[in-house]
Amino acid sequence: MAKKPDLGRTVVAQNRKARHNYFIEETMEAGLVLTGTEVKSLRGGRSSIGESYVTEDGGEAWLVNADIPEYAGGNRFNHERKRPRKLLLHKRQINVLIGAIQREGRTVVPLEVYFNEQGRAKVQIALATGKQAHDKRASIKERDWKRQRARLLARR
Repeated sequence: MAKKPDLGRTVVAQNRKARHNYFIEETMEAGLVLTGTEVKSLRGGRSSIGESYVTEDGGEAWLVNADIPEYAGGNRFNHERKRPRKLLLHKRQINVLIGAIQREGRTVVPLEVYFNEQGRAKVQIALATGKQAHDKRASIKERDWKRQRARLLARR
């Protein structure tokens, strides 16, 4: 299997089902507004963005339903697990997302949460369109054919 290039980032959580359930059209990077215990919990590597999505409220983008468990050493200063978290984006990017959500009926889903080279928590979000059942079957068929073709070519 080909080795993935090192982008200088530490991936904390991935949404693997997103590429199966949606056609990914455009991706962008956004910062996350987090508290101290959320950062410590993320560095521990225990988080989930499987059921999360991005929504708009008051001209700002919010990550909703992302699960960051409580930090064990956080005592009374701990955070709520699934609280909405503000995304840091340029106003132009927010306007593009809002327009796509409202006018075109698309969805904004998070693909992965990671720490960049400077140690900042970032989330990669994607503008996506939902797949129908027949689209999912077609992509599974295509993926299986690519695997089979690679095996045939490797035998030669």
